[in-house]
Amino acid sequence: MRARLPSQEGIVERNGVGLHYEIYGDAPDTMVFVPPWSIVHSRVYKAQIPYFSERFRCITYDPRGNGKSGRPEETAAYSLDNHVADLLAVMDAAKAGRAILVGLSFGGHLSCIVAAHHPERVRAAIIAGTSAAIGPAHAYMLPDHFHARRDTFEGWDKYNRDYWLDNYPAFADHFVRHIFSEPHSTKHIEDGLAWASETSGPVLARTVEARTVPPSFEVGEEMYRRIACPMLVLHGDQDKIQQHARGALVAELARAEFVTIPGGGHNPLGRFPAKCNALIVDFLDRRLQIPSPMRSRRRMPRQKRVLYLSSPIGLGHGRRDIAVARELRQLHPGIAIDWLTQDPVTRLLTSAGEPVHPASARLVSESRHIEAEAGEHDLNAFQAIRRMDEILIANFMVFQEAVEAGAYDLVVADEAWEVDHFWHEHPELKKAQLAWLTDFVGFVPMPAGGAREALLTTDYNAEMLGHVEHRPEVRGRAIFVGRPQDIVPLSFGRDLPEMRDWIPRHYDFSGYILGEHPQSLGPRDELRRRLGYRNDELVCIATVGGSGVGTPLLRRILQSWPMAARRVAGLRMVVVTGPRIDPASLGAPPGVELRAFVPDLDRHLAACDLALVQGGLTTCMELTAAATPFLYFPLQNHFEQNVHVAHRLDQYGAGRRMDYATATPDAIAQAMVDALSSPVGSRPVETDGARRAAAMLSELL
Repeated sequence: MRARLPSQEGIVERNGVGLHYEIYGDAPDTMVFVPPWSIVHSRVYKAQIPYFSERFRCITYDPRGNGKSGRPEETAAYSLDNHVADLLAVMDAAKAGRAILVGLSFGGHLSCIVAAHHPERVRAAIIAGTSAAIGPAHAYMLPDHFHARRDTFEGWDKYNRDYWLDNYPAFADHFVRHIFSEPHSTKHIEDGLAWASETSGPVLARTVEARTVPPSFEVGEEMYRRIACPMLVLHGDQDKIQQHARGALVAELARAEFVTIPGGGHNPLGRFPAKCNALIVDFLDRRLQIPSPMRSRRRMPRQKRVLYLSSPIGLGHGRRDIAVARELRQLHPGIAIDWLTQDPVTRLLTSAGEPVHPASARLVSESRHIEAEAGEHDLNAFQAIRRMDEILIANFMVFQEAVEAGAYDLVVADEAWEVDHFWHEHPELKKAQLAWLTDFVGFVPMPAGGAREALLTTDYNAEMLGHVEHRPEVRGRAIFVGRPQDIVPLSFGRDLPEMRDWIPRHYDFSGYILGEHPQSLGPRDELRRRLGYRNDELVCIATVGGSGVGTPLLRRILQSWPMAARRVAGLRMVVVTGPRIDPASLGAPPGVELRAFVPDLDRHLAACDLALVQGGLTTCMELTAAATPFLYFPLQNHFEQNVHVAHRLDQYGAGRRMDYATATPDAIAQAMVDALSSPVGSRPVETDGARRAAAMLSELL
């Protein structure tokens, strides 16, 4: 799912070639994102557009030869003159006026040309990994190499016209991997290959052959000296496409600010977006007086301030985080806690009287993304998180603004993956103490993903382990919500440590954290009376959490209801759909009660006689603590539910695991009958998890 869609799009035609452009936002200041070489298209700026389009009118367009733009067959159509004219034509069609240009690689070259020869069109230029007609070049990028006749192709010999015509996919793979030469760049490479597949070897050959067409304007050193607008040049010192020295020379001649990205490859905007976005914001603040939303508030002696991030995937994180926050207030009376999170957690917080940070409204919905990724009771959670990268960087930038402007003392991140990742990647962005909470550590490949998924989970785990080990100062505290025995007996992947060895060295254990332990709810008979349940009836509750992923399971359970009702006298069925499923869409049979949002669901689960749930940890542990019998149906291909949660429930001896693929309505009905007639033998759940976690957080204050 894209983090933001364009508010307007169109096509401008030049000499028979259509150029597709998109406009995001409607702010008075305009940014034009100039496409690089035609091996990719405008989506290369996906880590910038969602964030900057909140404060700027952002214009992107696909280059001729890729995306939704035309692919002319004449070599001369790809001349430098035509590319420059394309940029100006898009600016005219989109009414860009005098704009800020952002250009990656060849887009940086085009930005410099327009800044020098059309200064009235450019307020400022921001270029990254820029190409240029000056400065040193890698030998394999020279024209003689491209036109050489070769019988075999090794390494960069693939930068050759004949090879592109015969084996373009292999060249694209080779080139994209050298764009993203940094370790742990698998998702960036996948994106680049997808964009590269939208063009062809013959098209790219024409773009290179067209470089022999002399431009009608100066592109040498004198051109850069003519640039008068403010300019920021970003360049990775490990760029394998355009030499770092080339970017330095461009910056020197143009009197531009030059920032080296240590360890960076050719596309720092995509590979290190948090750092680059922050640099751009700071540059525009200083040079164009466009106020930075990241300008830090002056710290004064005052009450302690906490920014609490609670994962929005379901409601379980919210319930436990509210419990921790209440305990923290007991330790620090007067402390101010703001919550930065999304629906449906914001509904839970509002019902609990907790203050929701206004920036929460700007966060891109992670729940909608998860729902879009799901099939019929099937969610590859690892791949869904990988494909959420565009959303995560957009939300991280909102967080970074909030934490800098709010002068917080402590950030509590309950599985806020983007905060932990980007602060480890760029520790200089960290502006407060960080406490990290999670109830699992380590991605696990699912069998259906095969060797490829095993490779990817190992790579992601290796990056996380490296972050923690090389930069231990980033996390002020890392809290595992559970006990050591809750860690699965697996390794993080090939040649990586065992989870049970590594995690205790880097985490403290709070025990499990319940929103409210059933022991505090009073006698069960009295609780049932308060909730409207009679003692002479058997109450069954079916619930699937706070996302819309559980719709197929609820429908399957509703099909089983008439069979179960015939076998169990006095059975009452209550279905809690959650805030993201319309109860009317389920077509429930007569006799079934439907409820949407139940903020005190944990009390109902403690009072009922049987529960049917998905495989989410929070709900299952609430049922375990209440000694309520339950059937749980882990989502297929969901590594957390099938591995981490299932292992933990086994440690407590709780719940009966059901396989959705084989659980027919009749099988579910019979499992309900069996569960209602079987004794519950689960082990007790600890009662002081929230207090212990709060004490750990308190030390950071």
